[in-house]
Amino acid sequence: MALLLGEVGVRFVVNPSDYLTVEMVKDEVLGAVPSNDAIAGGFDSWGFRNRRVPDNSDIVAIGDSHTYGNMARMEDAWPSVLERLSRQRVYNMGMGGYGPNQYFYLLETKAIKLRPKTIVVGLYMGDDFENAFLITYGLDRWAFLRALPEEKVNFDIWEDPPAPTWHKNIRGWLSRNSVVYQLIFHGPVLGRIQGDVRIRHAPQVSERVTTLSIPEKNVLEAFLPSNILRRLDQESESVLEGMRITFKLLAQMNEISRQHGAQFVVAVIPTKEMVFAEYLEHNSNLPLSKVIDRLLSNERLARSKTFEFLKRSQILYIDTLPALRASLSKELYARSPTDMHPNRNGYRVIGEAVFEKLKGNN
Repeated sequence: MALLLGEVGVRFVVNPSDYLTVEMVKDEVLGAVPSNDAIAGGFDSWGFRNRRVPDNSDIVAIGDSHTYGNMARMEDAWPSVLERLSRQRVYNMGMGGYGPNQYFYLLETKAIKLRPKTIVVGLYMGDDFENAFLITYGLDRWAFLRALPEEKVNFDIWEDPPAPTWHKNIRGWLSRNSVVYQLIFHGPVLGRIQGDVRIRHAPQVSERVTTLSIPEKNVLEAFLPSNILRRLDQESESVLEGMRITFKLLAQMNEISRQHGAQFVVAVIPTKEMVFAEYLEHNSNLPLSKVIDRLLSNERLARSKTFEFLKRSQILYIDTLPALRASLSKELYARSPTDMHPNRNGYRVIGEAVFEKLKGNN
């Protein structure tokens, strides 16, 4: 009974969406959407991480978990930072696992209803191209975008693998339903201590992880480069197809925005490896150094193609990489060897970079 009362009480003090893992259910257009229970736990009526759906908004931000603000509170996500800096109303339409197809659909069906002056899409280099491929070839709703022979593709990146033990099942349930559990075990104190210890020992636990420690630069970070390389491999047919689909959808989003009197902007968010490239590249002392080098080479090529497309299409864009690199000693990423999202510091830097670009453009 005391635990139940504590759970009820803490929800009056904090926003549940700042701590609970979002439970997703399948959707034939978007792939997945937050469940009704998730919406009741701190999301607005559209299922996004805002206090409410406004009648209108000056700026709409659309993106994946890097726009949603994974590993940070709602008020620390970069759209919230942009709102405070610009003193304009910003509506956050970020959702974990979403990609260019979802961005296009949300812009066309919901964002323009808010009559924004500016629509900013957060394009994450780490998985948006793969997401575009998976949704296009995994859901018939998007078959019109296909250019390759049809193949069976599993689009459901939200489906959790079966938990190997009963206690992991319990922890998974608690992460979706108990704010008290999240605050105790993943809160700012114990969560940070656990994170630093796990980062230091990650290479001994998993062959997929490499770590970078530069005490004089206040750098202690973990990286998972193998999966990111697969999603950016410029020799992969599926990655190149995902890029083609992404560029096509961005061009259409730009046109729809223009027709509704809104400025369309793309904020390009780099991988964590690219932010720390100065210390990672050609560093043979690191585990997975060859994988990291290949990843950085492929990401540079993907970035070049992306910027070339945006310039050719006359789409305003923001490269957030320089700002992140300039602040890398300020602990920009979550204290975790398995989660590569920014923390509140990283989202602040991204929000500031977007604000400076929009301010300069205006």
